[in-house]
Amino acid sequence: MPIAIMTEKPKAQHYELPTSFFKLVLGKNFKYSCCYFSDKSNTLEDAEEAMLELYCERSQLKDGHTVLDIGCGWGSLSIYIARKYRNCRITGICNSTTQKAFIEEQCRENQLQNVEIIVADISTLEMEASYDRIFSIEMFEHMKNYKDLLHKISKWMKEDSLLFVHYFCHKTFAYHFEDINEDDWITRYFFSGGTMPAANLLLYFQDDVSVVNHWLVNGKHYAQTSEEWLKRMDKNLGLIKPIMESTYGKEQSLKWTVYWRTFFIAVAELFGYNNGEEWMVALFLFKKK
Repeated sequence: MPIAIMTEKPKAQHYELPTSFFKLVLGKNFKYSCCYFSDKSNTLEDAEEAMLELYCERSQLKDGHTVLDIGCGWGSLSIYIARKYRNCRITGICNSTTQKAFIEEQCRENQLQNVEIIVADISTLEMEASYDRIFSIEMFEHMKNYKDLLHKISKWMKEDSLLFVHYFCHKTFAYHFEDINEDDWITRYFFSGGTMPAANLLLYFQDDVSVVNHWLVNGKHYAQTSEEWLKRMDKNLGLIKPIMESTYGKEQSLKWTVYWRTFFIAVAELFGYNNGEEWMVALFLFKKK
């Protein structure tokens, strides 16, 4: 089985939308993944930073480390590390020229010179470099062959490196996102070729890496994250309308506006179900074998 399938379709579904849309929906850190709402996290921005800080703590990141951010998205983690740990050198891998341009613009605005962004398909990427810390935030859900993926990543690890993985998951069952009938609209429009891992799935893939620690984050954090995205979308519908028209065409713009609203609602309902104890987020820390 290949490491990933249908890699171009999900890229078009999410990551080639204009940056202007995500500026109106996401928080200031542009974290397009689950955030962490603690007692101190009253806003989406607080929750973004709380989760980013949690990654740094649990990965045992230190200033001066070389860092690889696989599937770096809009650069939330890469830029957070670059600003906080000025002696770290960060390499981010994304699959979108739009994202690369945005991250590089953010680096210029923040006078950061310790970030390099590579546009590549992780499933086919080959590199000689190795890193002290490797992060993967909500990227495994777009992959299929975890055995080969972790083998590939392990080759980028030094003997004392650590790999930190964050993925959303079901508490018990792993399943594919498949477009079989009309009910499968999330697969069709937002997550083609995707996977819903089980909370413990990566424990079965320890040929090249071994688990140091494993944590679960209650799904209500993701529910609240998506509700915040929805609030911002609704607040900015007047500004979003022309973006939808230019992206999808005037005839399709209303339909796609509804699709995006429904997507955020569905994410909130899924992860909020059963008090956040059915679908959730799993965090893993691995060392090289």
